[in-house]
Amino acid sequence: MSPPHKPLAGWRVLVPRGGKWGDGVAASLRSFGAIPVIAPMINFASTENEAALAGAFARLESGSFDWIVVTSATTVDVLVSQQVSMPEKTRVAAVGETTAAALVLAGYRVDYVPESDNSARGLVKNWPDAAGSGRVLIPHSDIAEPTIVAGLATLGLDVEYVAAYRTVGVPVAEHVAEDVANGRVRAILVTSGSVARQIAEQLAPLPADTVVACIGPRTAFDARDAGLTVHLIAETRSADSLVEALVEHAAKN
Repeated sequence: MSPPHKPLAGWRVLVPRGGKWGDGVAASLRSFGAIPVIAPMINFASTENEAALAGAFARLESGSFDWIVVTSATTVDVLVSQQVSMPEKTRVAAVGETTAAALVLAGYRVDYVPESDNSARGLVKNWPDAAGSGRVLIPHSDIAEPTIVAGLATLGLDVEYVAAYRTVGVPVAEHVAEDVANGRVRAILVTSGSVARQIAEQLAPLPADTVVACIGPRTAFDARDAGLTVHLIAETRSADSLVEALVEHAAKN
């Protein structure tokens, strides 16, 4: 995106994720004049039940599952670290283009990605196997919402869930918390329900004029459930859409 002006000039924007995602969003924000504040608020740790995960992956490799549903790039990291080999007969579903891209980059094929609604709800709603039969493995976070598990089970599928990793909170630096409290941070990006809960726990109450921008409807629901006031919701679950929503808001105000 190459804007002719800088609608976010002077805006400090809290980016709650680091790594390549955080760096990419920070670069995009700078192109619109913003000052990104990268402050990762969640991290990922090994599952507490490694035996259960290893057993699930062994059954996957033996061909016991017709589908595997991959919900995040973090799950892809776990698949890679465990050197999981995907059987030819097992089809791979990804929640969202970001997860699909991570799978392809890691050398896995992707058989299904929801076209319009890149969310757990969208994946269930548009599930391609209308016959509603077969076994599905869903490895994801220990605190993941049961949307996919319950939704696919309702379709008649035999669903097995296993915790692939734990989501843990990361305390922000004291100066970041102070900048949020005194209003120097003009906007906060909310990228997941886990991030929303950390924002509420660590930074609330937010100043009334701090803009809270959520990456999609589900995240917005979780943010409100955590007690946050949501001002913006990105049209799609992508970094570009999230930044665009903030830019449009700033241009109008």
